[in-house]
Amino acid sequence: MRLFALRGAVSVERNDSRYILEATAQLMGEIMERNALEPASVVSCIFTATRDLNAEFPAVAARALGFERVPLLCAQEIPVPQSMPRVIRVLIHYHADDEHEPAHVYLGDARELRADLQSAQ
Repeated sequence: MRLFALRGAVSVERNDSRYILEATAQLMGEIMERNALEPASVVSCIFTATRDLNAEFPAVAARALGFERVPLLCAQEIPVPQSMPRVIRVLIHYHADDEHEPAHVYLGDARELRADLQSAQ
């Protein structure tokens, strides 16, 4: 077993608690499925949201998916001019077998953020 890190992002339709929670749950579900992860193997998650998403903490959705004992942190993404609006990003640290290959996940409009990673789509 070794420590891995992977990235993910999802676009959110609008700044509304329900939309933020649904998008975050979708992102976390895809990450867990594509990487065959369980919350018990996750060391920590860092979520960022663009400054136009402030109706809810993305970590609330992760807690509802079983991440009660995982340290979670939410922060605001750097507001770079011309950057994509309404995006939640996550960086996850987790333990997996040595031969594991992290599968990064980008959903919705956020796919454009890492079009170079075909495996992330």
